[in-house]
Amino acid sequence: MNLLLDTHILVWFHTADSRLSSKAFDFIMNSNNEVFYSPLSIWESEIKNILHPDIFPFSGKRLDDLCRESGMTFLPLLSGQITLLNTLQYSKDAPRPHKDPFDRMLICQAKSEKMSFLTHDELIPYYREECIISV
Repeated sequence: MNLLLDTHILVWFHTADSRLSSKAFDFIMNSNNEVFYSPLSIWESEIKNILHPDIFPFSGKRLDDLCRESGMTFLPLLSGQITLLNTLQYSKDAPRPHKDPFDRMLICQAKSEKMSFLTHDELIPYYREECIISV
């Protein structure tokens, strides 16, 4: 299976954070899966690090370096992925709005490339896309 990892999953994996579930870890470590990361995650990490270095001391460069060193595959952002944004529909049953544009684009990347999107975000499954795996 081809897996695209959400930004927080990438960070938790590379920092051995206890918030990474054993289910997520097993998906990532399964030799039958190819693990991908997106430039969107690098961008998101860089922004968070610039705005809140005391809370998020993980730069985009550091994340990119760790992903490459661990053998993860870089998934370029393409125009065809971006144009899928208008296909996402957020459920009216969701407890609150989902406002993260990075997450929406990551879903579109996974959807476009027929990948599974691994996330821990409780709101993302409300998009009801087949590519989403909540861990």
